[in-house]
Amino acid sequence: MGVPPVRRIVSTALCAAVLAGVAGPAAFAADSAPEHTRTTVQAPVPGADKLLVNVSSLGHFGTVLEPVSTLLNTVLKADKGQLSADQANKLVQAAKEAVAKAAASAPATGSAGSLGRTDSDESVKEAQATLDKALDTLQKAATDGDGDQVTGAAHGVLSGLLGLLTHLLGL
Repeated sequence: MGVPPVRRIVSTALCAAVLAGVAGPAAFAADSAPEHTRTTVQAPVPGADKLLVNVSSLGHFGTVLEPVSTLLNTVLKADKGQLSADQANKLVQAAKEAVAKAAASAPATGSAGSLGRTDSDESVKEAQATLDKALDTLQKAATDGDGDQVTGAAHGVLSGLLGLLTHLLGL
């Protein structure tokens, strides 16, 4: 079975982000109907504190996704995936700045995640470094005149992005 085209993957990721952004407020508004109002005091869900840290991390998705998706869309829609050196540099730098901002504001939990990690800060830094390297690879592929390398480099960026987002959520 072949690997899905990068455009489909990017399109799916963007659609999911837009759907979450559009449907989320509507879902919360629908749940606040008067017939659901209760006056009893309820105890929080067990383990809610840890989950709330992950929920607050969801804000990083928009920060990271927009510049990275702009870069990927621009490269993938360009003729043979090639951009001018200046354009590629601007897009990659914007993506790296967004990644750095999200990584810097990641919550420091210091506890073991579901995969047994004990140092959440280091795993986020490693994921950031991996994504930065993938962005550099995409920049090189998009400016060297060989469009055949762009698809693999774009897959690398998507993989690195997924790794970072996973670490930002502490999964």
